[in-house]
Amino acid sequence: MIKYEVIIYWSNEDQAFIAEVPELPGCAADGVTYQEALANVEVVIQEWIETAKELRRPIPKPKGRLVFA
Repeated sequence: MIKYEVIIYWSNEDQAFIAEVPELPGCAADGVTYQEALANVEVVIQEWIETAKELRRPIPKPKGRLVFA
């Protein structure tokens, strides 16, 4: 279950939906549909966490919705 905030938007340049996880630097995926982008980023989140563990890097705790001022 994803507990990190995921931002999904359409990219005209890529002609795809982009899913980004702001709390995990560099964690993003794309997809032809909104649902595909979300499914792909779920896989990438798990891979990001596994890689961080292998490299003994800190894994941020999910903060939920981010608030921008």
